[in-house]
Amino acid sequence: MSENELENTEQTTLDNADAEAERIAQQIAPPKSDKPSPLMWLGLGGLAIVALLVIFVLPSVVTEYELPLERRDDNVSVPLTTSVAEPEVAISPFEEAQRAIQRKEAQDVLAELLEIQTELDALEVSEWGQESYDAGLEEASIGDEYYRTQDFVLATESYARGRDALAELLSTTGDVLQRILIDGENALDAADSESAQESFSLALVLDANNETAQIGLERAQALDEVSALLVEADDLFEDGDLEAARDLYQRVIELDSYNEIAPDKIAAVDAQLVENEFSRIMSEGYAFLEADDPEQAIATFQRAANLGINQAEAQAAIVQTETEVANAQINEFRRQIDAAEQSERWADAVAAYDGVIAIDSNLSFATEGRVYANQRANLDAFLVNAINNPERFAENEVFEQTRGYYFTARDIPNPGPRLESQLDELEQLLLNSQNPIEVQLVSDNLTDVTVLRIGNLGLFEQQTLALKPGRYVAVGKRIGYRDVREEFTVGFGQTPESVVVRCVERVVATSGR
Repeated sequence: MSENELENTEQTTLDNADAEAERIAQQIAPPKSDKPSPLMWLGLGGLAIVALLVIFVLPSVVTEYELPLERRDDNVSVPLTTSVAEPEVAISPFEEAQRAIQRKEAQDVLAELLEIQTELDALEVSEWGQESYDAGLEEASIGDEYYRTQDFVLATESYARGRDALAELLSTTGDVLQRILIDGENALDAADSESAQESFSLALVLDANNETAQIGLERAQALDEVSALLVEADDLFEDGDLEAARDLYQRVIELDSYNEIAPDKIAAVDAQLVENEFSRIMSEGYAFLEADDPEQAIATFQRAANLGINQAEAQAAIVQTETEVANAQINEFRRQIDAAEQSERWADAVAAYDGVIAIDSNLSFATEGRVYANQRANLDAFLVNAINNPERFAENEVFEQTRGYYFTARDIPNPGPRLESQLDELEQLLLNSQNPIEVQLVSDNLTDVTVLRIGNLGLFEQQTLALKPGRYVAVGKRIGYRDVREEFTVGFGQTPESVVVRCVERVVATSGR
């Protein structure tokens, strides 16, 4: 139907509505002398509403749209068609009014459909929902056919089905968005820059504020450069140029802060750098060890352990070095022990054994050897003291103790020349200590004389005693005189010709008030 035909139809409808309204008004009009009835006013009001709808609403819709579902274009000429005039069928004003209402309903539904269509077009529906979109428009086209034949009820139903189909399609944009985002991420993973950009760009059409899409598009735009940098960096890494590789991986992160490959690669580079440093320090430590500088080697191995990697290896090197140092020290102590034992310097041997035990207390040769060396050292000390103080043999207790040591020492196998010499000398001293020697004691017959360990001799002028070699003390006492004390040694070439014991120093008495 052309625009002129629609306008003629509209005008005819308006004229018929006006004429019918006037006729009904004349029929129901009461005599001039009576007031208008409520029914008359109600009828007139309904007709007026219908007339207003036809006059004001219908022209606006018809002016903007023309069937089928296309906006009017004033620059496009409408071709003239020849049609066979159909005989007009007279319809009642009420039926005409009902048809106008149905037409309006169809146009309203159509307007809703067109509004949704506009939204879908803005969302580039052809990229993600063309099939459903075409199906919805197909329903609308069917409505156009009904509209042309003025079957507005069926036209409304068709428009409604098309509108609902497009509305349902519009409601799926959320799911579509998620699918497109997934496609974009997959394209990123596959290093397909073009597909990734297309996906994320379309996602931003669906949701301009979607952060994932914004980030994805930014990453996709840098993807080609990022991929090239990763390849170059991997080659440098394989060639051992770690610092240069690390710089390129860092550049990747600057271009794409969400890239998950570059951080792992940097971590691998850093780990390799630390591994290389560890190897370098360990080699330095072994060089110190070969140069007989174990202390510096241990310090170097400790530096390697402080790097935090391969600590077991570094610790093993430290233990190995400490073991070698300990073994060297132990060997040195053993040399000292052998020398001390050969020369019967048993105190020195004990000190060397103590040095070994300080390094490793589990070494049986050191623990057992120290016991024997300590016994020999104690024996040596005792013998030296006995030989140097033979006068003490005059005391029975000392004599018996020394005699016991003597016989014990004689049972020692392989005693050594020092011990044999000591025992021989001690034997003579012990024998001589039992042979009494006469000693002449001289006094004044006024002094009371006592020889300690022998007894009281009383008053005498001269007396001879037979005493065993040893050290003796003679004490003299006299009333009114200061006591005297005379020490003398018998034997060992020290026997005096006589021992004089006299109290000759008078004690001066003092009186107090």
